[in-house]
Amino acid sequence: MLALSVVGTLFVPAAAAAPGRPTGTASVPPIRWGACPSAEPPYPDPSPRAQCATVDVPVDWAEPDGPKTGIFVARYRATDPARRIGVLMSNPGGPGAAGADDALYADDPTEGYTPQMLRRFDIVGFDPRGIGRSRNAECDETIRAAIPARPRDAAEFERLRTLNGRLAESCLERTGPLAAHVDGESVARDMDAIRAALGERSISFIGHSYGTFLGERYARLFPDRVRALALDSAMDPDRPDAERYLTDGSVTIDNTLKRLAAWCATETACALHGRDLTAVTDTLFARADAGTLREPGPNGPTRTRVDADRLSDFLTFALGKGSREETARQLAALETGKGEVRWIPTGAQSFPRLVLCRDHDFRIRDYAHYRAIRERVAKAAPHVRYNAQSLDTVLGCQGWTLPPKPRPVRVPGSLPPVLVVNATHDLATPLPGARRMARSFPRASLYTMDVVGHWLYRRGGTEEAMRVIDSYLTSPNG
Repeated sequence: MLALSVVGTLFVPAAAAAPGRPTGTASVPPIRWGACPSAEPPYPDPSPRAQCATVDVPVDWAEPDGPKTGIFVARYRATDPARRIGVLMSNPGGPGAAGADDALYADDPTEGYTPQMLRRFDIVGFDPRGIGRSRNAECDETIRAAIPARPRDAAEFERLRTLNGRLAESCLERTGPLAAHVDGESVARDMDAIRAALGERSISFIGHSYGTFLGERYARLFPDRVRALALDSAMDPDRPDAERYLTDGSVTIDNTLKRLAAWCATETACALHGRDLTAVTDTLFARADAGTLREPGPNGPTRTRVDADRLSDFLTFALGKGSREETARQLAALETGKGEVRWIPTGAQSFPRLVLCRDHDFRIRDYAHYRAIRERVAKAAPHVRYNAQSLDTVLGCQGWTLPPKPRPVRVPGSLPPVLVVNATHDLATPLPGARRMARSFPRASLYTMDVVGHWLYRRGGTEEAMRVIDSYLTSPNG
């Protein structure tokens, strides 16, 4: 099912944009394009039409004449120059994903853009600062391995905070000052430096997942330089605190379980067909709390206990990323003790903390505050208790010694209408955050698909969203 809601007025993007204000203007020379490096096996070499370059930007944008860092940029030039609209810049999210591949493989028949988009735009991708070919940030991963994934008492919570702080300091020691400047605002200013180096008055932008946050930051800082802004699987731009962030994600997973339960009630392909799936999970949690839930094996239950945290972790990723049939089969295995369950390791990775703990304020006062939040979230999402991915992010920021940055002030300017696209059941970027993203702009529309998933701009089951985004980006010059 598809739905389109409008915030402000429905639109087509402006055909051109006035030159932006000088605030944050990058002083960079024109890009000097060259051949792109060969890929390391097993990845294929980039498209022969792709070009590559490096744009030097300040490590700290508050000191534009200070030390520089290089941003790796790739371009796939429009195949129909006479009908070229302009530049389409992109970011695949993460944070931590290398974005230059979007241009290096722009014409890939499976993962690339449609021929229409390739004709009309120069596709420009970049590896954000600290990522990939833009100098990887490094941290001491041995510290991360020792951090408690789910603190069970005040002592473990304090140990988590202490080790998170040591991890942050190790990032600074191994990476240098750049580690303190990989936040969304800094990357948005890098994007404008790329625009300036390209000699473009304005850009169109498509961001996916965390890339939507970068798009919002760019529009906030450089509204007059935005031709069109498409945000796929949108983050909440309003700096939610730990409880709201965790609640939105957890309620999404709980609702996804109810969706699976409705499917199991009618479909014989469900391994628990005819059963109340929410009651099954409630019983599994009761057994986990009592210490009687065991990891299933091929011939029956094993001796390995499954606690409530491990069960919540399983439910998050099985419901959010697994197939309906496979998720129901694994739940049946947990109930009977016979079969196999795919356990996905939890724990926030190092680089995303460098970004998310600067862009958001997830700080929790102490263990008592943490337990109170967990209890309220569990009441809001009683059948799953919490979203493991959201909790990993929140816990990863406790004790982080690089403090959150303030949200930049919105620069006055003429921003075109914006398109936000989101799944109704998205464990990574829940729909409430996408709604807030749409409301954050003077004029925007929110397009939703009633599906379970993340990143709708792809071929296959969500291709309709891809067509909607392409139509928006190419109007009114189509």
